Amino acid sequence: MVTPQGAEPKHPGGGIFWDPAEHNGEGHPRRWAILGVLLVSLLIVVLDNTVLNIALPTIQRDLAATPGELVWAVDAYILAFAALLFTWGVLGDKYGRRRILLIGLTLFAIASAICAFSVNTHMLIGFRAVMGVGGAAVLPVTLAIITVVFPREERGKAIGIWAGAVGGAVALGPVLGGLLLQHPEWSEWLTGNAWGSVFLINVPIIAVGIFGIIRVVPETQNPNPKRLDVGGLFVSAVGLFLLVFGIIHASEAGTWIDPLVLGPVVAGVGILTVFVLMEARSDHPSFDVSLFGNRGFAVSLAAVSLAFFALSGIMFTLPFFLQVLRGFDTLQAGLCFIPFAVGQLLAAPRSAKVVGRFGYRPVMTIGLVAVGGACLGIAAMDVETPLWMILTVFFAFGFGMGNVMAPASTLIQNSLPLPQAGAGSAVQNTVRQVGGALGVAVIGTLLATTYAAAANETLADLPDQARVTASTSIVATDVVLDAEIDAGLPADQAEALRAAAYQDFLDATQLTSLISAGIVALAALIVILFLPAITPPEQLKQKAATDPGP
Repeated sequence: MVTPQGAEPKHPGGGIFWDPAEHNGEGHPRRWAILGVLLVSLLIVVLDNTVLNIALPTIQRDLAATPGELVWAVDAYILAFAALLFTWGVLGDKYGRRRILLIGLTLFAIASAICAFSVNTHMLIGFRAVMGVGGAAVLPVTLAIITVVFPREERGKAIGIWAGAVGGAVALGPVLGGLLLQHPEWSEWLTGNAWGSVFLINVPIIAVGIFGIIRVVPETQNPNPKRLDVGGLFVSAVGLFLLVFGIIHASEAGTWIDPLVLGPVVAGVGILTVFVLMEARSDHPSFDVSLFGNRGFAVSLAAVSLAFFALSGIMFTLPFFLQVLRGFDTLQAGLCFIPFAVGQLLAAPRSAKVVGRFGYRPVMTIGLVAVGGACLGIAAMDVETPLWMILTVFFAFGFGMGNVMAPASTLIQNSLPLPQAGAGSAVQNTVRQVGGALGVAVIGTLLATTYAAAANETLADLPDQARVTASTSIVATDVVLDAEIDAGLPADQAEALRAAAYQDFLDATQLTSLISAGIVALAALIVILFLPAITPPEQLKQKAATDPGP
C-alpha cells in the first residue's frame, strides 16, 4: 500500500510502507521528525558502548574482576553487536526495518535490566552480550531508514547529524555514568550495588524511543531481499570470538607468546579468511565483499575503522588515568569527556557543508590529523598536566572524529543502492565495530601486560602473593597496598611503592596512546594515497542548477 505522490501518510507509524521509488526520490514529508526519533534509539545503544567505561574501576572493586574480565565486559557487547549486524540488516531489509528496530530495542531493554542486578562478572558479561544482540538491530536499521527517507541531496546533512549523535553518545556515556555513580545510594536502593543504575537507566529511555517509533517512523524494506546467510553468520561469529579471545587472554597469561594466545588468534584469522572467501562466492552474502571493489567505499571504511580502533582503546584506558592517577571522582572524570562530545557535535553536522566546498579527501585527512594529534597529546599527559590542557586535547579528538566519521559514513552510504541500504550499512557498521572491539582488546591487553611486567619489579618488596595480585591492575595495586598498610607496612614505604606503580601505569598508558597515534597516522596515509576524488552530491546539484546546458 502506498500513498499518492507528495502526500503525507495518514499514520507514518501505522504499517504504511514508504518507498522512495513511488515518490521519484523525494524525501519523506516527516523525515526530520523521523530522524529525531531514531536518534533517541541510537543514542542509548551507542552510549552503552562507553557508559560502562567510567564504571570499570568501581565494578573491578565490587566484583573483584580481573583486567581480562573487564575487557570482556566491554567486548562481549561489542562482539555480539558486530557479529549480528549482518543478520539484523538483512532481516530489516526483508521483514521491515521498523519492526526489527522495535524487536532489537525491546531485547536491549530486558538485558539491560538484568545486567543491573549482576552478582558476578560471568552474569554481567553474559547479559552484556545479550544487550549486544539487541543493540545490533538498531545501528544498521536507523542508518538504512535515514538513507531511504531522505533525498540524496539532504542525505549528507542527515547522516552528519546521525554521525554526530553517534560520536556524542560515545563521549556522553562516561558523563552519564559518572553522574549516576556519584550517587551510589540511588543504585544500591534499586539494584543492590553501586553501579547497576548505569544499566537500569536504559529502560525508561528505550520506552520513550519505542513510543516515538510507533508514532512517527514509517515501515521500509527491500522489495527484493536476500536470503539469510546462516552459515556466514556462524563462521564470522566463531572467527571473531577466537581472535578476540586470544588477544584478551594475553592479559591473563601475562605474555603475548602463549599457546592460548597465539592459537586462537591464528585460528580466528584463518576462520575469518574462510568467511571472506565464502561470502565472495555466495549468491546471498550477508557481508557483500564486492562492495570493497568500490575504492571510495573501501578507503572510507578503512579510515573510520582505524579511527574507531584508536578511539575505543583510549576510551577504555582514560577512566583509570582520570580516576586513579588524577584522583577525580566518577562525576569529575565523566565531565572531562564533555569537550569530546562538543567537538563531535560541532564538527559532524557541519561536515557535509565543508565537504561540499572542499571535498571528502581534505576534510577526512584534516580530521585524522586532529585525532592523531590528540592521541599524541594524551601520550604527553601526566599527573601534573593542567586540566585545561586535558580538556583541549579531548575537544580536538572529538572535533577530528566528527570530520572523519560523518563524511566517511555519507560517502559509504551514497555508494550503495537504496534497496540494499540495510545490508550495506550493516557492512560498514560491522567493520567499524570490529575495529572498536579490537581496539579495546589490543589496547586494553597491552596496557595490562605492560603494567604487569613493570609492576612485578616495582613491587618486588611485597610478599609474593600480594605482589602477583597487585600487578594485575592499578586498582588491585591500590587495594593490596591499603591492605598491606593495615597489616603493618609503614605508610611512607607503601606510598612510595604506590607512586612508583602509578608511574608504571602512566608509562603503559602513554605507550598505548602512541600506538593509537600510529594507527590513526596509517589511516590518514591511506586516505591521502588511495581515496579517489569524488564530487559530493551538493556540488553536483549546484553545478546542475547553474549550468545552462548546451
